[in-house]
Amino acid sequence: MPITVAVSLLVAFAWFTALAGRALLGGGDGGILLAAALVGGWVGARVLAWPLRRFMPTPAPPPSRRDFVGRTCVIRTGRVGPDFGQAEVRAADGSAALVQVRQSLVEAAGQGSALTSGAAALIYDYDAEGEFFRVMPDLPAMG
Repeated sequence: MPITVAVSLLVAFAWFTALAGRALLGGGDGGILLAAALVGGWVGARVLAWPLRRFMPTPAPPPSRRDFVGRTCVIRTGRVGPDFGQAEVRAADGSAALVQVRQSLVEAAGQGSALTSGAAALIYDYDAEGEFFRVMPDLPAMG
């Protein structure tokens, strides 16, 4: 439930509890009335919010770096090697991220496999220990 809705319910129930308490007690003790209003507001908001949770959508899981695996990226550094490289990749929501990418010397040694600035690459793995993505040249679409 959004916090604004919960706070609005709390305020409304606290106000109603204070109003009803003032009518019942007359000009009685304000400290007890304040405490009762706060407790009444919390209980009322809690009771009403509990069944409403079923109608609220469950939040999406937070984005993960593994979400980039399988996506294409564009190399933004002059070269990509086993210890250096950056690329720009687009997330599913359309936002762009600059990520660290690596390519082993064996991968880069093949004909047309060296990745330079502006080249399209495919992210095929994520190294959590080194916090970088492994990339290879993106193959042109067939068809």
